[in-house]
Amino acid sequence: MDKKGLIEMENISKRYFCGENEVRALDGVCISVGKGEFLSIVGKSGSGKSTLMNIMGCLDVQSSGSYTLNGKEVSELDKNELAKIRNRMIGFIFQGYNLIPELDAVENVELPLFYRGVEREVRRRRAIEALEKVGVIERKRHRPSQMSGGQQQRVAIARAIAADPPIILADEPTGNLDESCGEEIMSILCGMHEEGKTIIVITHDAAVARRAQRIVKISDGRLTEMHEMQKD
Repeated sequence: MDKKGLIEMENISKRYFCGENEVRALDGVCISVGKGEFLSIVGKSGSGKSTLMNIMGCLDVQSSGSYTLNGKEVSELDKNELAKIRNRMIGFIFQGYNLIPELDAVENVELPLFYRGVEREVRRRRAIEALEKVGVIERKRHRPSQMSGGQQQRVAIARAIAADPPIILADEPTGNLDESCGEEIMSILCGMHEEGKTIIVITHDAAVARRAQRIVKISDGRLTEMHEMQKD
């Protein structure tokens, strides 16, 4: 793992206003994530972990503080530049899968490649390869409604990795799955980490968090604990 931070956050705050009341979703968060690291961010509902993920993933911007992603200060980027860096740097995996109901598995996996301007033949080949890698190639012509939750999540992972982004950002990737399917999904993520991907998992599940190299706990918008996991 490269000790130099691929992600560097310094004093990140995110504020919202409900009428005249200020709500601090994040309050002075500082964190560094190295290239090739496997990190879990653990917190209860309302702790700020989803807000932190959205900022890490360039889906939102901080109210104050500095966020440097791969050497670029994110707050200086406009919406188009944020979209480009998301598409190039980050593969997203969501609890709700976020697959397009009208598209089959191959077409769903192709979407990020389409937005990158990849030629049709190339994106089709990459989509097929990604579906093979996560073990659902036999479902390539099935729509989401024709697949189980575990199969849909595998398709979502294939979509995240098809463009070969260096960072995989997973928000509660096992949250809608039974224990067996959840274990299979975490095994896929661990395999991706072994291949050199930077994996960041947002979760409330302690068992899921323990699969990472490092756990960060967040509460009331603040990081409250950090420790390294001991691997056998």
